[in-house]
Amino acid sequence: MTKGQPEVGNKRFADFDLGGKTFIVTGGARGLGLALHTAQSTPTRSGRRHRAELFLNGAASFNVVYQQQDVLDTKHLRQTIESIADEHEGLHGVTAAAGILQITPAIDYTSEDAAKMLATNFTAVLETASAAAEMIFKYRCRGSICLIASMMSGLIANKGMLSPVYNSSKAALIQLTRNLAMEWSHERDDGSPGIRVNSISLGHIRTPMVEQTFAEEPELEDLWKRENMMGWLAKTEEFKGAALFLLSNASSFMTGSNLVMDGGPRRGERVLFRLCGEMMDAQIIRARLVFDDSIGSVS
Repeated sequence: MTKGQPEVGNKRFADFDLGGKTFIVTGGARGLGLALHTAQSTPTRSGRRHRAELFLNGAASFNVVYQQQDVLDTKHLRQTIESIADEHEGLHGVTAAAGILQITPAIDYTSEDAAKMLATNFTAVLETASAAAEMIFKYRCRGSICLIASMMSGLIANKGMLSPVYNSSKAALIQLTRNLAMEWSHERDDGSPGIRVNSISLGHIRTPMVEQTFAEEPELEDLWKRENMMGWLAKTEEFKGAALFLLSNASSFMTGSNLVMDGGPRRGERVLFRLCGEMMDAQIIRARLVFDDSIGSVS
């Protein structure tokens, strides 16, 4: 085992233990972000629970501290992350779950709306990850970062929901995951551990944001249920295990990956399309070989 490798597999479920570590979640006010923190802690009562945008998990005592922070205010976002790390003398990871949705046909999208969407769903995530990475490296912690992407919006077009910029922002997070993993995963020159970076691409989930979408587009709920193999829409709590897996030593050799949890939407069709694409590629290659042979015979 090299110096930078963690010890894993020695005790049952020990690899999933986050005890004694500090994690941050953005988007913790509601929806998926609010649910994901319970995978990392047992929350204490707080009057600010539903107003918080960012929270800290002091897992050793299973306390949750909520701090209200606008992720678009990147200067103060960095200061908040730095103060949390300095107070607890370390930071072990972050889950970036903050995001907004706007349903607007592409032809009607304004540049201002597009800029706002990308500022929240992409730039703020980059700033969150970068600020967290700086603190993780400062305190020489073994870190893990999890970006919340989307299967339905980041890898395919979300059928029935006209949200081209939102979908593009989620696709960008998948690529950002790969790039950050490439930069940060290796052991540092000073001997400190690297940071693993992964994303989760989710299927259709019931969140307050999605419920608002259903209010605007009532036919989407039945459509989305029909589109996956499970026949229902996920609850936010169903993704806690995935977040725990990615943040813990249970995924110690996993970085730059996109974990897909989508309920299997039209999986068979995608396989068929891939096979058709491979068959077309084979025909193109065969035609090229025949063409090359014909040129050779003429010359």
